[in-house]
Amino acid sequence: MTANPATADPATIAQDDPAGAAAALATRIDAATQRLLQTAAGITDEQARVASLLPGWSRGHVLTHLARNADSLRNLLIWARTGVMTPQYPSLTAREEEITSGADRPAAQLRADLEQSAAEFAAEIETVPESHWSAEVAGMSGPGHPAWYTLWRRLSEVEIHHVDLDAGYGPADWPEEFVTQSLRRAAERFAGPGCPAALLHGTDPAAEYRIGPAAAEPAQEISGPARAVLAWMIGRSAGGDLTVRPAGELPALPAW
Repeated sequence: MTANPATADPATIAQDDPAGAAAALATRIDAATQRLLQTAAGITDEQARVASLLPGWSRGHVLTHLARNADSLRNLLIWARTGVMTPQYPSLTAREEEITSGADRPAAQLRADLEQSAAEFAAEIETVPESHWSAEVAGMSGPGHPAWYTLWRRLSEVEIHHVDLDAGYGPADWPEEFVTQSLRRAAERFAGPGCPAALLHGTDPAAEYRIGPAAAEPAQEISGPARAVLAWMIGRSAGGDLTVRPAGELPALPAW
């Protein structure tokens, strides 16, 4: 059976059709970006200075980061298109300096920057030849990955940092397919000896994952709405709406 590109995991599509995975992700990025821009349009100069959900960052920091992230991931698409190594950022220091220097701009400038950078990223997607979506690129940290995965990275940045703005868009607003696919990736990331063994049960949509060392018996079962499980796993919620069995505190997870 052919996977539905609207709901299938991009990694599943990419096994046979990297360009198809990129096209499906591009559509989802466009929708997520429009939601983000709608939120940004309601932020005033004063509200842009208010603290976000990220420690030490205002909403202006988050909006600036999202704009520079689009620029940086566009560099990886240029790399894929040309075959010439194009670093995501010049350095981690340069990345931080750009975010800090742009955070206190007027709200109108923050929105314009966000919109323009997103449009340039979208335009770059259109220039990548279909045969280049499997080309390997690499970000500032972590292993290399195929070019199509750059678009998953962008989608995740937009959806998660939209929540970090703390401006009306929360985990409950995440699209179902984003939740399902992100939970799978989070569970994979938290598999291994650095994480406590537990069973996770999500509902609406239904999901079940195991985290921690494969050989360890799960010490707890954690259940609740799938969006709430994901928000807790990636540090966007304290997990107050989750149920733990046997009763007790939620386990401490490694930093996302």
